[in-house]
Amino acid sequence: MGAVFFYHMTTQPVEVTLPMLLGKARGAGWRVVVRGAAPDRLDRLDEVLWTANDGFLPHGRAGGPHDADQPILLTEGGEVPNGASCLVSLDGAELSAPEIAASDRAMILFDGNDGDAVTTARAQWKALTAAGCEAQYWSQESGRWEMKAQHPKPEG
Repeated sequence: MGAVFFYHMTTQPVEVTLPMLLGKARGAGWRVVVRGAAPDRLDRLDEVLWTANDGFLPHGRAGGPHDADQPILLTEGGEVPNGASCLVSLDGAELSAPEIAASDRAMILFDGNDGDAVTTARAQWKALTAAGCEAQYWSQESGRWEMKAQHPKPEG
C-alpha cells in the first residue's frame, strides 16, 4: 500500500522541488504521473524538465501518441496511461485514496505562501487520512526538508 507525502514548499518553487523529487522517483525505478490543474503550469514544467538534473528528465505531455511509453507524464486528467506507480499532485489536483493505495508513492506539492493552496492541502490531508491513507507532511521552513507530521502516528 502506498503512502502520500505532502510537500509544503516555502523557500523553493515547484520548478526546483519537482525535478528533485522526480529524479528520486526515477532513481527508485518508478514511472510517474504529474497531475496538474493548470495547463500553463504544466507547459512551464515541461520546459523546466528538459534542463533539469544537469541534462533532462525524460517525460512527455499527455495527449500524444506515446503516452504509454513516457517514464514521466504531465497531465491535467485523471488517467494514468503510462502505468505510473508514483502519482504527483500540483495545484490541488485530486488524488483518490484507492489510487494512493495502489501506488508505490503519491506526492502532493503545494505553495506554503499561498493561503488557498494551504487550505486545499489541509482538506486533502484530512480526506485522505480519514480514508485510511498513510501520510507524511514535509516542510522546508528551516531551509531543508524535514518531516513534521505522520499519519498514523508512530508508536512510542
